[in-house]
Amino acid sequence: MPTAPCLDALLWRAAAASSSFQRANGESSKVQEPEPPKRRSRRKSHILLRIDSWIDSTVWNAGFAAGEAWEEITIFFRRFRVHGWKRAVFEVLGEAMTLGVAGSVLLLALAMPAFEETKKDWRNRGNFAVTFLDRYGNQIGHRGIIHENSVPIDALPDHLIKAVLATEDRRFFDHFGIDFLGLIRAMNENARAGSVVQGGSTLTQQLAKNLFLTNERSLERKIKEAFLALWLEANLTKKEILSLYLDRAYMGGGTFGAAAAAQFYFGKNITEVSLAESAMLAGLFKAPAKYAPHVNLPAARARANEVLSNMVQSGIMTEGQVIGARRNPATVVDRDDAEAPDYFLDWAFDEVQRLAARLPQHSLVVRTTIDMGLQKAAEAAVASSLREYGESYNAKQAALALVENGGAVRAMVGGRDYGESQFNRATKALRQPGSSFKVYTYSLAMESGLTPDSPIVDAPISWGNWSPHNYGNSYAGRIDIKTALAKSINTIPVRLAKEKLGPNAIDKIMAEAKKFGIETPIRKDVTIPIGTSEVTVLDQATAYAVFPAGGYQSRRHGIAQIMNYDGDVLYDFSRDEPPPQRVLSETAAAYMNQMLTRVPYVGTGRRAAVDGVLTGGKTGTTQAYRDAWFCGFTGNYTAAVWFGNDDYTSTNNMTGGSVPAMTFKKLMDYAHQGIELRAIPGVENPVPEAATPKVAAAPTGGEPSGLPPLMRPRSLSADSTRLIHEIGRMLKEAKPVATPRKVASAPARDPG
Repeated sequence: MPTAPCLDALLWRAAAASSSFQRANGESSKVQEPEPPKRRSRRKSHILLRIDSWIDSTVWNAGFAAGEAWEEITIFFRRFRVHGWKRAVFEVLGEAMTLGVAGSVLLLALAMPAFEETKKDWRNRGNFAVTFLDRYGNQIGHRGIIHENSVPIDALPDHLIKAVLATEDRRFFDHFGIDFLGLIRAMNENARAGSVVQGGSTLTQQLAKNLFLTNERSLERKIKEAFLALWLEANLTKKEILSLYLDRAYMGGGTFGAAAAAQFYFGKNITEVSLAESAMLAGLFKAPAKYAPHVNLPAARARANEVLSNMVQSGIMTEGQVIGARRNPATVVDRDDAEAPDYFLDWAFDEVQRLAARLPQHSLVVRTTIDMGLQKAAEAAVASSLREYGESYNAKQAALALVENGGAVRAMVGGRDYGESQFNRATKALRQPGSSFKVYTYSLAMESGLTPDSPIVDAPISWGNWSPHNYGNSYAGRIDIKTALAKSINTIPVRLAKEKLGPNAIDKIMAEAKKFGIETPIRKDVTIPIGTSEVTVLDQATAYAVFPAGGYQSRRHGIAQIMNYDGDVLYDFSRDEPPPQRVLSETAAAYMNQMLTRVPYVGTGRRAAVDGVLTGGKTGTTQAYRDAWFCGFTGNYTAAVWFGNDDYTSTNNMTGGSVPAMTFKKLMDYAHQGIELRAIPGVENPVPEAATPKVAAAPTGGEPSGLPPLMRPRSLSADSTRLIHEIGRMLKEAKPVATPRKVASAPARDPG
């Protein structure tokens, strides 16, 4: 390869030849001879030296100027230097400012999801006025507010406003949404009392929670609440905030807003309530279920007396002005109405808004799917279990959803007490399902060609950096799949996913759960075969209803019909919704039912077996005993039951086979009285093996044969029971028949 000088020489010769050629052809007689390569190289070097010199001088001058500027800045700031104790103060203030800025950025980042809620039409909830009916057409409650019919804040009694502010937020007109002085005072009072006796939330913060958030107790929720309170103060006047608070707060008895509560408790318009009645209403905001006067009138009156004391202590009224209300406390109208199913109504109201968003009318009558008999039984089952076992197991909350096979939601319990917390744990709480999630992996295994009798090895297994362990760290070796499911062995669904379901096993499990009806987003992780991705109670009830449906979608729904007040049907579930689609093959569904119906008899869910009714299901217990589940079904109903704590603290070793299974049984024993029993598809024998002590083994080695038929206790049918109750009600309400008076015989008339 030629060197650079040789290359220059070649180029010079080429140029000379070109010049000679041009002269030979007469193109130009004045073409300049090409410059020799040495002279041109020397010229290039001079140009590069000049460029290098300019760069060096420019950089040096810039550095020198920057140094001079920095020296001047340093000299200027030397006059602000402090020494001794002053320097310590400034150091502390500087660190505080740094941490404050970092904390503000963090708080803002946490609050951004909350601000997304303000972009929606958050007033739209009040544009609906819905009257709810149960499945039989009986009125069970109302939801929604028509703002045009709300009483203006200026028209409300003065003593009602004073009672509310004295109790809920004395400095309401002085703070900007967050009352730091009130918070300090509440912390001081709580410290002196040794317990929580005062809250630090302002009225604006409470409104923010009611409008945008839930009652979930978490630091993230409190941060969002504070930022939303500031947003409300910036966008609404104080009167608007107070008016919204009085319209939206839950007041017990299924009522929302002070106006509805005045009608419900006192039978009068809100503008007509007395001072004693205002004090009783103001006392409901703290704990409406605890102080509801139609439930506990003495407690309501004691609370009203505290409100009157608050009014005196805050200087709003004198003792002489409230003495009459102390001596003559408020009385309430008699209420024999049953308690409204509030958790269900909240969920149903959201469903109505989703379905009726495009309808022209927003004043609606809605026939729901709820059965109030089953609802009361569900509430009683949860309440009794918490009362009997809650303290010993350290479980303070529970949730339950009951779905009739076909998709109709017949009962829903969203927590221990709606008055204390309106957060619906059946539809909104995301909890790890534990082993109750394994059914989706097993369903895929049955679809892939395996059977309940297929052999599988229970042994230690690792998937990447994760190594699941069985309960008690014991392993059974070679077993069949139906035994693995009944005993809830952790390694088996992991082995099935890793070795039997092929590539993208996790994606397949996620898709299977979605097909079954899980609406909660599922986290993609290798641990989901044993139930680490959070779901809701209603999700699990929906998904498990696929099994008694023979593999078809359960199509859960709480709204049967939506009508206007003229009786026109605007929406009908059976008419407007598509038919159910098959999500599990008939063979796989039969295999799953055969395995799941063994769990309550030979597996971990023995306390869930319904008396005289074939039962299937699966238990679930999460890490550190934070969640305990039982999800089960019969041929007629499917239910999911959860027990745990809102703050995710561990229970006292509660498993899904203990209290959740017992609660499931309590409800199902009641639900199956007087109804026609349906078979579970794919299960021929009425009760699996070991349900009856003495049973001969099946000659084929499968499930046992020769079991005695189920004996049902004699009872009236559901229709007969309802008819008798209706006759009894009519007789009670009928007016007494007047007894005919005896009439004296008239004297015979004289024929003459």
